[in-house]
Amino acid sequence: MALVQIDIPKPSDRNPSRFDTIFALGFRPLYLLSAIWAAVAVVLWIFTPQLLTGTLNGVWWHAHEMLWGFIATVAVGFLLTASATWTGRNPLKSWGLACLCAIWLIARIAYLLPAATAFVVGAIADVVFFVYGAIALARVLYKVKSKQNYPLVVALLGLAASNAVYLYMVAMGQVVYLRTGFHIGMLVMTFIALLIGRRVIPFFAQRGANLDIPRSEKSGKYQLWLSALAVVSLVAGVHVLTSVLLFVLAGITLYQLYSWQPLGVRKVPLLWVLYISYGLLGLGLLAAAVYFLPLSHGVLPPATFVHLIGMGGFSVMIIGMMTRTALGHTGRPLRASKLMVMAYVFVVLATVLRLLAIFVPMILSAINSSDLAIGNNVVSSSINAAGVITGLWHASACFWVIAFLAYVYQYAPYLTSPRADGRPG
Repeated sequence: MALVQIDIPKPSDRNPSRFDTIFALGFRPLYLLSAIWAAVAVVLWIFTPQLLTGTLNGVWWHAHEMLWGFIATVAVGFLLTASATWTGRNPLKSWGLACLCAIWLIARIAYLLPAATAFVVGAIADVVFFVYGAIALARVLYKVKSKQNYPLVVALLGLAASNAVYLYMVAMGQVVYLRTGFHIGMLVMTFIALLIGRRVIPFFAQRGANLDIPRSEKSGKYQLWLSALAVVSLVAGVHVLTSVLLFVLAGITLYQLYSWQPLGVRKVPLLWVLYISYGLLGLGLLAAAVYFLPLSHGVLPPATFVHLIGMGGFSVMIIGMMTRTALGHTGRPLRASKLMVMAYVFVVLATVLRLLAIFVPMILSAINSSDLAIGNNVVSSSINAAGVITGLWHASACFWVIAFLAYVYQYAPYLTSPRADGRPG
């Protein structure tokens, strides 16, 4: 009779350490760090801008930290997690993942220091973060020949490259090219958001709301090609072509959303938040198309499409995805709590108020013109405009900060403790 050997798990396998738990999968530390930074970075920018004394400062620090420091960081965390599901292999864990997080943290701190050397250290760390993430992702995708996901590796390298160009232009003081570098980074991130959104939103809707909706695979391929071509045309400086591509891209995105039966998810917060984000992303692409069209120069302020896409598209999607995927990967029921529903509403409100602030000068300018006709004091009206804009900024920032701190408050215990169902990972 043959003996059957039984492997008795080690104590460390049964009771993983807090370190092993936190750094078990990419979403755990990166979601938590990103949510904290989303709140801290906005507080610094809106309420204590005098503390931004580094080489990267002012509005360019704010733009950089929202795109690469927050939004793109969440994308890295999501892709490191999703790729483990796609391939059955964890691309980064334990000390490797801890090193990635440390590199990210070095960049955030370095940019706040006034020394030029600190900026160089931060810039190197920032670019290495995305390259490191891309290599980890490429390694597991290549091993299983997951060719349909190879473009995501290229996209992460695109984030690294656009980040490097942006930071180089900061060092050189080339403000004109800074805006172009930022726009390129926005379009690269749009490529990632469209790819992820088009894949997961129909899947989540079918499972969470029993909707029989199309996966939009064919139009999804067109989306990816169009967004990639838009990046190339923007790099080449062909703004007319960029505008045309963005118009078509916006049309496809909004049509997809319409075909996904949006009214069918109105009672499921985990879904309607993603639908809202996808719709705002489509509207943001439409605004970007108008902005890049030479004939319509000045029709829309540049901040319009940046905040529609960045806050409405990316960030609303992020708060929804960080909730849904964290619940799933920590073995908890897929239901949004009342606190998180409030957070969803607050991020949307923050977006609306920030967009209103953009158009206040245009509205009050029209009012001022009529005031001149009846002899009113225009200087007084301008002071009021500044007050209204500041008030909207502050209100938007407060909603934003409360929303992401609410996520940290509820999800920090989930992200730093073992799965609720006792399974590993």
